[in-house]
Parts: sequence; C-alpha cells; structure tokens
Amino acid sequence: MTFFKPKGTYDILPTEVSKWQFVEEVMRDVAKLYGVEEIRTPIFEASELYHRTAGDDSDVVSKETYDFTDRGNRQMTLRPEGTAGIVRSFVENKLYVKTGVQKMFYLGPMFRYERQQKGRYRQHLQFGVELFGSDLPLADVEVISMASLLLKKLGLTKQVKVKLNSLGSDASRALYRNALVAHFAEYQKSLCPDCQIRFKKNPLRILDCKKDAKTPAMALAPAMIDYLIPEDLAYFNAVKAGLEALAIDYEYDHKLVRGFDYYTHTIFEIQANISGFGAQTTLCGGGRYNKLVEELGGQATPAVGFGMGLERVLLAIEAVANSTIPKKQLMVFFLPIGKEAELFTAELAYKLRLLDISCSADFSNRKLKAKFKLADEAKPCFTVVIGDDEVASRKFMVKNTKTKKAEEVAQAELEHYLKNELRADSEGFR
Repeated sequence: MTFFKPKGTYDILPTEVSKWQFVEEVMRDVAKLYGVEEIRTPIFEASELYHRTAGDDSDVVSKETYDFTDRGNRQMTLRPEGTAGIVRSFVENKLYVKTGVQKMFYLGPMFRYERQQKGRYRQHLQFGVELFGSDLPLADVEVISMASLLLKKLGLTKQVKVKLNSLGSDASRALYRNALVAHFAEYQKSLCPDCQIRFKKNPLRILDCKKDAKTPAMALAPAMIDYLIPEDLAYFNAVKAGLEALAIDYEYDHKLVRGFDYYTHTIFEIQANISGFGAQTTLCGGGRYNKLVEELGGQATPAVGFGMGLERVLLAIEAVANSTIPKKQLMVFFLPIGKEAELFTAELAYKLRLLDISCSADFSNRKLKAKFKLADEAKPCFTVVIGDDEVASRKFMVKNTKTKKAEEVAQAELEHYLKNELRADSEGFR
C-alpha cells in the first residue's frame, strides 16, 4: 500500500532543510538581541481555550480549527496560533506575579483547516514573540522593531512595510461598533452570508472580509481612528512617534483589523511588496492584548506580541532578485578504498568531529569514479582519498574543492591544516 502526505502539508527534504535552519537561526539570534527567551507549549490544548480567545464567530474557530475528542472524552484542538497557549502557560505557572517585563518567543507548528495556497498550509511553522508587563507605547514599538529587524536580517529591507492601526480601548470600540452598525445596516442585505452573521455578533469583523472587500459598503465604512477617545488617540500617536524615532517606515491602514477578538489598541502587519509574490502579502502580524491574561484567570497584565509564518518568509526571500540563503558546507568528504581504509576513515572522521570539523564518507563498494561523483554532489570544502598507502603512512592528499589545490598532509597536522585553509579562504565557509 502506498501512502501520501495529508492535503495541505509538505515534506522538507534533506536538500531543502538548510534553508529552514538558516531562517530559524536568524530568528533565534534576533531574539537574543532583544533579551527574549524561548518558551515551548503543547501542540494541542483544550478547545475552549481557542474558542474563548479567538472568538466563536472568527473564521479560525468556526471554519479552520482541527478539533478532536480524546480517549478521556475531552474536547481538544491542535493549536491554530501561538498566543493563547503562551498566555495559558503564563497564567497556569503564575508568571504574572513576577515584577518587570517578561519576553518570550516560540517556534513550532500551527494547524488550520484552510484552503491550501502558495505559502499557506494546513500545517505551518510559526515564529512568535510575546511581551508581558508593560502598557507603554514603547513596548509596542519594541515588538514591531523586532519583527522589522528580523526581516532586515533575512535580506528583506526595501521590500516590506509596516501597516498600522489602532482598535482602541473598550470605550473607543463601543463608539466604533455603534458607528459600524449604523453604517452597515444600510448595506446589510448585500453582505455575504458570513457578514450577515458578523453584523449581528461582531460588526468589526466585517472589515476583515475578503468577499466584500471591494464593495461600496466596505469602501465607505467609517474609520476607527475617528472614534478613538483622546487617551487612545494619544497612545496611538506615541506608537507612531516611536516608530519614526527608530526610522521604521510604516503606513496607517484604517481597514486593518486582524483575526482575533483579543486585540486592543495597536495592531499591525508587515507586508511584502515583491513583484510576482502573489496576493497573500502578509509576512507577520500582531498587536496589543491587554485583557487576555485576566480573561484566562490571571491578574491583569498588559501584553503585546506578533506571529510570523516561516513559509511566507522563505517565499519572500526567494522572490527577491539575487537573494540567496547560505548553506552550511560540509568540511571534509572521505573516499576510503578497502576494508582497512574504511575502518581507519571511520576512526579519523570521528576524531575530527570531536574537534567540530564536519565530515562524511562513502562506505560502499563503489568504484573510485562513483565515489568522486558522490563527493561532488556533497559539495564539501575538501576531499580526501584514503587507501592502504595512506593508512600505512598516515599522510593524505587533501584537495581543496574550490581552488583545486591538492597537498599532502600528515594526520597529526590535519586539523591545523583544515582550519587554516578555511580561515585563509577570502569568502569563508559557513
């Protein structure tokens, strides 16, 4: 019987995995620059957690979650996003009793039952950051700057832009909700079926509808900024001033909503502007959620964060002209000839690996020509043929695959020689 991967998933083969590792390493490095520590939470949680935080009328909950009943008859859900699980852990472990700001990042798979598109899958990898304990506008600025810097480190500088909006506090949202109800009442019958429901339950979600996006009802909809109370407007202006101080380019977008109910005040997306990248341009999104910790049983704690999909980021990197993702290069490929040489090569390779020199070898009965072909495919820095003479003399011809230079090197000098050659290379090897 032949099996195939589930629809909406993908395999990352050994020839491709280095690209993912590179992006993941940059994400971890940027997290260190900001003093952000990693947190790991379960891949599945109680279904109610996501229903409470995302909102029952959101597309994520109503259409996209992978729900199941476990053997204890408990309703469980594969996590569709990272924030809810992090906040659940924050509350359960009583991290809110600590003083000062706490910053955490996560990196792992998320699951949404949605139509597969380029860069959007039912299982996808997401990197995210959550900052707890500060209600200052500069906390929002720090989180946005981290996402921006991360994309710059990945080679996306001129091709991305921050889109910014504010949802305000409860007082502002109440005013805005009334304005939306009054506006969409006139267009109610022309709205799509989903928006007919949203009109009654949560009219703010109508603004996030893709079906009605280009209709007159949407084009003429009132803007949230016109209903922000003075305190909320001052907060939003402070966030914009902070981004300007850091020279982070942004664009105010009054139609930006985001897909979860827990957001308050600042919301943002970072979108790509790359020719041929496709209609789905969002690389990163997030915002402030000051009430979620308290709603999940903790003490009131302000928070702000973002999530970033690795698939979309990789597509963006590859879509940028002349952009390349560096690969870690194998240092040495050994080509042993004969049983004695194979055992000697295994011992030598292990000793070099203990010294952090990466090695591989062809332990097979292939002819030397076939062994060289394998070595070419592996693209090492050096190749070394080992036969009976080399085993006896403990001296090897080491060939630099870039310069094509070959030199005889004694085993005792091999580590020093390899590291010196790598250091001398003008471009260096990763």
